[in-house]
Amino acid sequence: MKFKKSFACGCIAAFLVLVAAFMVGAADQAATKAADVITIKAGLWTSHTKAPVEFTHKKHVEEHKIACTDCHHKFENGKNVWKEGDPVQKCEACHNEPTIQGEKKLPPEQQKLNLKLAFHENCVGCHQKLKKDKPDTKAPVTCTGCHPAQK
Repeated sequence: MKFKKSFACGCIAAFLVLVAAFMVGAADQAATKAADVITIKAGLWTSHTKAPVEFTHKKHVEEHKIACTDCHHKFENGKNVWKEGDPVQKCEACHNEPTIQGEKKLPPEQQKLNLKLAFHENCVGCHQKLKKDKPDTKAPVTCTGCHPAQK
């Protein structure tokens, strides 16, 4: 009789552990899944000269086959060691140099940290390359193409 009770308790405990592990895994997966559309509006600046950018993860990943590591990065020893599923920080966590005008006159090390240059070199540079390779694409390359008129 003791064996049956012990065995039943062990089975129940094992089941609960499996359910808990599944729930933690599902919560981790939900936390790391990117939102389809995000608004890029940096908190580094108190006011913005252009409207925030609406960025569509789904379109970039599915339609344009952009790899996560083309935008997300964590450099160690000169290599990007960030991989899908790693935590994602806002760009301004590292790119926190705030110069808006004259940013290209900054010393090279400050330019790497400049948020505006980081956005523009990555986004605009990719769009320009895409337009060159596929002229019929709708990738915007003008200011208002990404930053719509403010309401």
